[in-house]
Amino acid sequence: MEETVGFFDVIWSGFWLIFWLFLLVAWFWVLISVLADVFRSKDIGGFAKALWIAFVIIIPWLGVLCYIIIRGGKMQENSARQMQAMEDAQRSYIRNIAGTSPAAELEKLVELKEKGVITDAEFAAQKAKILAE
Repeated sequence: MEETVGFFDVIWSGFWLIFWLFLLVAWFWVLISVLADVFRSKDIGGFAKALWIAFVIIIPWLGVLCYIIIRGGKMQENSARQMQAMEDAQRSYIRNIAGTSPAAELEKLVELKEKGVITDAEFAAQKAKILAE
């Protein structure tokens, strides 16, 4: 006697397949993030980096979990520092290509304020932003 596969059995199997694929992708994402952070951390020496990598490769789940618990805050700081450096480099590149300097930008702001296009508050906010860069 043949057993037929029902519609809901197929749906349920598809759900579990998608669920496990999601977990697999999430695991690789976390693993790559941890390994990238180990390599880009300047506060860890070479021997400590080798130990972390060995720990993550030999006992992956425990190694990744320990790294996130012990160095989770540093991971966030490293990521923020890298994003800030990329943003600064991009801003510098755009300024070099556009040929604008902070002084030229301030002159444009003064003109806009004198014409009444921007308010005093907007002028102060933009001036502070330009001077902070």
